[in-house]
Amino acid sequence: MAKTRSIYVCSECGYETPRWLGRCPDCGSWNTLTEQQAAPAEEAKPKLKRAPGQGGEPTLIGDIPDDSMLRHSTGIGELDRVLGGGLVEGSLVLVGGDPGIGKSTLLTQVSANSARDGARVLYV
Repeated sequence: MAKTRSIYVCSECGYETPRWLGRCPDCGSWNTLTEQQAAPAEEAKPKLKRAPGQGGEPTLIGDIPDDSMLRHSTGIGELDRVLGGGLVEGSLVLVGGDPGIGKSTLLTQVSANSARDGARVLYV
């Protein structure tokens, strides 16, 4: 059963607060807050992480298709290795590091290599 709680309501303006105050913060009237019983809050049911029957079927690891065709080589072997085989179409890669470390140079080289391979490149 829910615990009943009190609220204090200003008789002048209707302002509500969970504790008694000598002066109403809304209208500024003194000694106008009166105690009333608050309506019990509805108990919330715990939400399911997913709806019943919406789960996927298990797949054997050998049946998962190889996604190597979805990756595009950057033309820089070490960067391709770090990216897991190249850039994935529609993905986002955050390149960060200290100033002067070569982020812009690296991305310019990747853009040039991609354009050389026939891709459209917009470097902003």
